[in-house]
Amino acid sequence: MRARTSSNYGPDTEPGSVNRTFLIQGHILNAPKPVPGLHLVATPIGNLGDITLRALETLAGVDIVACEDTRITRRLIERYAISAELKPYHEHNAAMARPKILERLAQGASIALVSDAGTPLISDPGFKLVREVSAAGHAVIAVPGASSVLTALSVAALPTDRFFFEGFLPAKQVSRRTRLTELSRIDATLVMFESGNRVQETLADLSEVMAGRDAAICRELTKLHEEITRAPISELAKAADRLETRGEFVLIVGPPRKDADVMTQHDLDDLLRTSLARESVKDSVAHAVELSGRPRREVYARALELAKEARGDDGED
Repeated sequence: MRARTSSNYGPDTEPGSVNRTFLIQGHILNAPKPVPGLHLVATPIGNLGDITLRALETLAGVDIVACEDTRITRRLIERYAISAELKPYHEHNAAMARPKILERLAQGASIALVSDAGTPLISDPGFKLVREVSAAGHAVIAVPGASSVLTALSVAALPTDRFFFEGFLPAKQVSRRTRLTELSRIDATLVMFESGNRVQETLADLSEVMAGRDAAICRELTKLHEEITRAPISELAKAADRLETRGEFVLIVGPPRKDADVMTQHDLDDLLRTSLARESVKDSVAHAVELSGRPRREVYARALELAKEARGDDGED
């Protein structure tokens, strides 16, 4: 039976009528109703087997499962024969749905919040709901599990002692490059989400702004066509035209190398050539000085040489 997806969070079933069970490998297990409150349940990022027993018990036991897309969450609950009442909670209906969720919580309901994949609130809706639920004095309970951020970090073969999660970069190139320049100042491994239709452009921008760093492209994590590619960011950018762009991407960029506080001459030349192809000498020098760690006078002199070289001009500027 198709679960109803109305934004009305009022009681739709008679007390005691919910079948609080779930199925694992042919075994039916009972799920007691969780304590009243909002339960933040992490769901698989790809492989439906990557869900915890506690998450299944919670999803089977709560009164309502609030989810981004009921069609996606339905695949998960059907896999484990859970008779959950699904209700949509996403960026388009959140303002109307939040008061109704709060009303149900005030009546003693147990409600689970899930995203389409992974841990709720990580680049997904939910922050305002958690804030209002906690402000109203109701319990907020985390049911941890899968996270594409941590999964990608664990397989990237890059330092994990310090990392910065950026989420999705700006879609427009100018804004994206500006943000990447800001991120380049952070002495930590960087984690970014990207869509398939922009990943090649983003790799090119990363290569320009963060030349010399190691990186990893993590595509379709935990899914059938999972693919992880590790290499210096410049090599990944050069091979981007051969990259399979279907699927979901997590990009991991390592921190600046300790021996690379000053950019190598080769990387500086690459950076200047790329910048000079579309910017003035003045703007190219300012950008290169910020990223290279080299003196402005040196960078400016090299920029003039490369600009003359590009024009085929051996005379004075």
